[in-house]
Amino acid sequence: MNKNNLPIYLSIAVVFGILIGVFFNGGNSSSLAFGNSSKEKKIKRLIDYIQRDYVDTVNTDNLLDGAITEMMEKLDPHSVYIPKERLQAVTESMQGNFVGIGVQFRMIEDSIMVIRPIENGPSIKAGIKAGDRILMANKDTLFGKNLPSGKVPDYLKGKPNTQVKLQIYRRENDSTFNVMVNRGNVNIKSVDVAYMLNDSVGYIKLDRFARNTYKEFKTSLDNLLDDGMTDLVLDLRGNGGGFMDIANSIIDEFLEDDKLIVFTKNNKGFIDKSFATSKGDFEKGGLYVLIDENSASASEIVAGALQDNDKGTIIGRRSFGKGLVQEEMDLGDGSAVRLTTARYYTPTGRSIQKPYSKSQKNNNSIDYDGDVEQRYENGELFSKDSIKTIDSLQFKTPKGKIVFGGGGIIPDVFVPIDTTGYVHTNFFISLNRFAFKYVDDNRKELSKETVESFMLNFDKNGTVSDQYLSKLKDFNPSYKTKEQLKKYLKTIIASELYGEEGIYRANQEDDKMLQKVFELESQN
Repeated sequence: MNKNNLPIYLSIAVVFGILIGVFFNGGNSSSLAFGNSSKEKKIKRLIDYIQRDYVDTVNTDNLLDGAITEMMEKLDPHSVYIPKERLQAVTESMQGNFVGIGVQFRMIEDSIMVIRPIENGPSIKAGIKAGDRILMANKDTLFGKNLPSGKVPDYLKGKPNTQVKLQIYRRENDSTFNVMVNRGNVNIKSVDVAYMLNDSVGYIKLDRFARNTYKEFKTSLDNLLDDGMTDLVLDLRGNGGGFMDIANSIIDEFLEDDKLIVFTKNNKGFIDKSFATSKGDFEKGGLYVLIDENSASASEIVAGALQDNDKGTIIGRRSFGKGLVQEEMDLGDGSAVRLTTARYYTPTGRSIQKPYSKSQKNNNSIDYDGDVEQRYENGELFSKDSIKTIDSLQFKTPKGKIVFGGGGIIPDVFVPIDTTGYVHTNFFISLNRFAFKYVDDNRKELSKETVESFMLNFDKNGTVSDQYLSKLKDFNPSYKTKEQLKKYLKTIIASELYGEEGIYRANQEDDKMLQKVFELESQN
């Protein structure tokens, strides 16, 4: 036996010990977790044997982690083990906040440069600005060390109300100074952007369904209503989901009282239904929901609930197809499992979970995880006619619209994937470098521009883009590529200056799904 494979075989041995003890001897998981059962004793005895008698020194914690991971992979694609090393980051993402100083940053020439301080965060209160370089945190030098980006938060995060002394270099006045920052809760935005597309149509882009998402969404919705919004575009493209109850609260803003939102069914056959209440503030407004092949889980609950209640128009491409509900369960040592405990169904009774088998994740994961690639290859991302439906999974909405279960939400209006803007990745390094240097050299003047004035006036005479294109003579790009590069350059510079709002506003005119919204608006 290859000595390098010993940990693998040991992990498998532990896995089978657990599987045999829990699943094949008529026991249940509760006795394993809470009782002094024979199954629990069996696992403990095996670990004791390995620690005491095995010929080599092994890390039994790693063995158990491997065993639990193997067990989860034999269940379904969405039941997962979260090691304690990852749990904090996962929890922060889902809760929508973390404790730190609150900056977005990037590594530039081996220095940490602040892209922007996060709104209402500790850094902005301490006077830190976009473009500042963080040289030191307390006594730790952070520049000139080839520090990986992933390690930077280790120096900046900490416990609430603790202080960190930062040494800052500010290029705009060539000064170096110290500033004390009180660490605090920093919001991880769920609403990427919210603004008016025109005088009557508002736009909200949701990134996830975290604990803070509904509050952010409601604030954005109210602000847009104050701005005169009569129709809303809710963009769920690329939104991988999150908490079901948060999705339900957002749906409640659109559906009339007592309309069924979603229902779940567990392994005992228990059905739990969620209904709309009287609190909705946009029940009469026009609604467009944008989805794509990466819209999953809670995003699909939103799209399915609205589609099945004949509310609004779903635009885009077939969604991911995740109809399983997970519950996070603490394992007592700082790790956790996210275990599938139920299936959810749209109001008409559709399960939108795409097919999987218990062995797929190990033996043929491309069938599930590589589904989007398969959709590209079979033409589904380019033509609605290529979407395969099953007649037996056909359902009907109250107004008679035919909808299908069996794998994702099929939109009411199909928009193919847009490949016309493709530019070879060779250009992106030069684009990013040029955009960063342009913003860094002109930050003082550019900071006076509002995002609206930037979109209207940036590079009208082509001077900036000509400077960039002049550096590409060796590539000899075609006229079409040059025009596309000019658009990308504006987008990247807008991103440097205005974050996500800059990206979305810069891309708005070329967004095929938004163009479809305006087309439908004109028809109405």
